[in-house]
This record gives sequence, C-alpha cells and structure tokens, in this order.
Amino acid sequence: MKIHTRIFGEIEIAEEKIITFENGIIGFPDLKRFTLLHDEARGTDAGIRFLQSIEEPGFAMPVMDPLIVKPDYDPEVNDELLAAAGEITPENLVVLVTVTIPKDLTKMTVNLQGPFVINAEERKACQVIVEGQDYPVKFPVYEILRTRKAGE
Repeated sequence: MKIHTRIFGEIEIAEEKIITFENGIIGFPDLKRFTLLHDEARGTDAGIRFLQSIEEPGFAMPVMDPLIVKPDYDPEVNDELLAAAGEITPENLVVLVTVTIPKDLTKMTVNLQGPFVINAEERKACQVIVEGQDYPVKFPVYEILRTRKAGE
C-alpha cells in the first residue's frame, strides 16, 4: 500500500508492517492503524522513530524506546489494560513513548506516563496510562541524549 506522508513523502508500506491499535490512541480514538518509520540513513538506531498513521497520512508522532533515556523504566500496568495488544511476552514486547520536540531542543521531553505497548508478533498495540508519580508526562531528555551521543 502506498501513502503520502507529511514527513517522509510517498512511501510503500507492507501489510505486515501495519500495527493495529484496537482502541485508537489517546486523543485520536479513530486512528487505529499505524506503522513505525525511521530515517533510512540513520537506521533503526537513530533513536527517534515515527508512529505514522495509515488512516491520516498527515499524522506522525515522534516516539522512542524509553530505556534509551531511562534505563530503569519498568512501569507496572494492569494486565486488563494490555488485553488489546494480545498475548504479551518478553520476546514480542516493544514499548515506545512519545517525544515532544519544541523549537528549543534543550526542552525536549518524553511522556513516560502514556507508553505505547506493542506486540510485535501479532502487530497489535495499545496505549496505557501509568498510575503514580514515578513516570512524568514531561521527562526532560535533551541532556541525556546529548551525553549519550557524545559517548558513542
């Protein structure tokens, strides 16, 4: 399938690369089919990828693996909330968090409170809200990423 995206232009998406959010995502309940895209030149190690909507090609959300910026990220989530993602195992689990990239990059944050939980095997996913104060909605990441890049 071909779609024209705002960020990546016209792209071809294989059916096996489509991830279904049965309940949509927070703020966009009608958007249910997505794919993960990244800058081909930088590969999957680029850090930031994009959760690209299939239904709304102009909608792409920057996401990243939370372990890159918070290695001890391990929120407890009620199994009931994960039901839409199918049977989650350590082998098929992919967790991503949204990235907010303002004009002033030093104010870049990730949302550790509303992660996307993806079952890579079944290509099903859900977004959950993590309870408690341990994981903020705006977790600053600029310095962490800068330090990490300098150490590479």
